[in-house]
Amino acid sequence: MPIVVDIDVMLAKRKMPVGALADRVGITPANLAVLKNGRAKAVRFTTLEALCEVLECQPGDLLRWEPGESAESEESAEPDGPAD
Repeated sequence: MPIVVDIDVMLAKRKMPVGALADRVGITPANLAVLKNGRAKAVRFTTLEALCEVLECQPGDLLRWEPGESAESEESAEPDGPAD
């Protein structure tokens, strides 16, 4: 996925455990793990705002775009069946 989530970087800079961040942001540790590990399909602006407030950072410190094919592009590039 071309969007990379850098919550781990900010947690390390702030020397904050994941559980403490989840508590202060008001989300479950499981949902934070989904976001942190790049498996989330979306993030609410209210959650992003809370993350930025707690970590004292900007959205760009947490999210970045890396060039490359998206999962949808890769799926459409796969052949439909065996070649004749």
